[in-house]
Amino acid sequence: MDIDFPLILMVLTLGTGVVVALDKFLLAPRRKEAAEKLISARALPDDIHKAETEPFIVEQSKSFFPVLAIVFVLRSFIAEPFQIPSGSMEPGLIKGDFILVSKFHYGLRMPVFGNTLVPISEPERGDVMVFFPPDDNRYFIKRVIGLPGDHIEYRNRRLTINGEAVETKELGGEPAYRPMKFMGQEALDSADATVQWVLGRDMRTNETVIWAGPEGEWTVPEGSYFMMGDNRGNSHDSRGWGFVPEKNIVGKAVAVWMHWESWSDIPSFARNKWID
Repeated sequence: MDIDFPLILMVLTLGTGVVVALDKFLLAPRRKEAAEKLISARALPDDIHKAETEPFIVEQSKSFFPVLAIVFVLRSFIAEPFQIPSGSMEPGLIKGDFILVSKFHYGLRMPVFGNTLVPISEPERGDVMVFFPPDDNRYFIKRVIGLPGDHIEYRNRRLTINGEAVETKELGGEPAYRPMKFMGQEALDSADATVQWVLGRDMRTNETVIWAGPEGEWTVPEGSYFMMGDNRGNSHDSRGWGFVPEKNIVGKAVAVWMHWESWSDIPSFARNKWID
């Protein structure tokens, strides 16, 4: 079962906030009034102290609410860290990279519900974006290829957008330490994206072949985006599950700030960089 952390954080923040407000305006005055009556009646100190003491839930809420509120605001409206879970964005982003995602780049959004509160900018072709795929509550990260209204064609490792072929430069099997990868570079609006395809061998002819992933044509509906992984031969993306609604956008990936593939490894900062 997947845990909906944003929803849990929002509920905890609202819950502790309500308790703190309720105590400030209702419970605390009542405790003060009760303690003053006991003092006037010359009651025992223990009884007075008991009347003044905050209930456990109020004490805990006052401790946790400021922390939860800060985390909620930062995570919902400013930035959030994510870890790359697979190789679908190779070669630029690899499994174990920790990235920072700007939550306000495309506008301030209502937490959990995703509707835009304050519009700032729109996604551009070439942006690396974090989002929720249709009918899936898991975070995905891919590159924006198609904007609302675009006609996308992908055949023989070549992208065509609205009838114009995307300039693509083949880089061959570089770098040398990845002999099973075939590299290329695409000139998109906001970035020159380095992409890769998978080299394999035709079992019938024994010839080397390049696996480019699913091919086809798509027209992007209004209010949606077409996403593809940079690892075109090994990426589960819009070619398979369709278009990303605008309300499913989480934010723009802006930087790699750490690499840590598993608990048995030592974290590394050698890959720290801005994301193109």
